[in-house]
Amino acid sequence: MNAITHMGKLLIVVGIICAALGGVLLLSGKIPWLGRLPGDIIVQRKNFTFYFPLATSIILSVLLTLLFWLIGRR
Repeated sequence: MNAITHMGKLLIVVGIICAALGGVLLLSGKIPWLGRLPGDIIVQRKNFTFYFPLATSIILSVLLTLLFWLIGRR
């Protein structure tokens, strides 16, 4: 395989991953528990709201780590 063919396949895979990520982002508003897990930090004051989705970030990190580990084993 030459470098051009390898680069073409890589771009196709990256495009599929980007499309899947875009679909997940579009559907994320329809998943009611996403972003409201125990462990997510919310501070509300009179005219100020601070939101840090700590538990959601950890779960997404673990899932993406497993996904990339499985892809890397191929």
